[in-house]
Amino acid sequence: MKTLVVGVGGMTNGGKSTLSQSLHQQIPNSCIIAQDSYFKDDSVVPVDSSGFKQYDMLDALHMDTMMSDVNSWRRDPESFLKQRGLNPECTAPSLDEKVFVLIVEGFLIFNYRPLNELFDKRFFVEIPYDVCKRRRSSRVYTPPDPPGYFDGHVWPMYLKNRQEMESMVSGIVFLDGLEPKEELLAAVCEDVCQEIERLRGKLQTGCERD
Repeated sequence: MKTLVVGVGGMTNGGKSTLSQSLHQQIPNSCIIAQDSYFKDDSVVPVDSSGFKQYDMLDALHMDTMMSDVNSWRRDPESFLKQRGLNPECTAPSLDEKVFVLIVEGFLIFNYRPLNELFDKRFFVEIPYDVCKRRRSSRVYTPPDPPGYFDGHVWPMYLKNRQEMESMVSGIVFLDGLEPKEELLAAVCEDVCQEIERLRGKLQTGCERD
């Protein structure tokens, strides 16, 4: 058995969740862990001097819990899938020849060093400011964005987090979120599938030596 950890990062409303879900549907024996599932309760998220909740930072997330789930998958991906009601697909004659893929999706996945070190592939979806603001304003959040939140917190924090990410992470493939979804998926899927085939080749070589 081999494992592959793929990171799909990006700005808010850039299309990372859509890309991750589509990739999951294309890749056998895969599952998704989404960073948005690990936000702390609103009551404990700090507020800045402007009264804006500081959601766009690592302290607003239960990163220890997220890492625990990622490591649980790494220890036994087949059991992890079954516990979540996702049955592994029979894509190979035996477990020893399977490649399991974990897709980790989120806006700060590359800024958390312990998590970033686990990625075999890194993708980051980006879109222009005006498109991002328009998409963000059309969505309803719980709690809802207060007036001025995008320009007063979301966008400045994106720029700050991106600068930090680029200073500490290499090997990221940047994707244009304005490209057709099918083209983005095809490019990422081809890259990931090539890595899967490379890992399968290693497994088969190992079996032949045995």
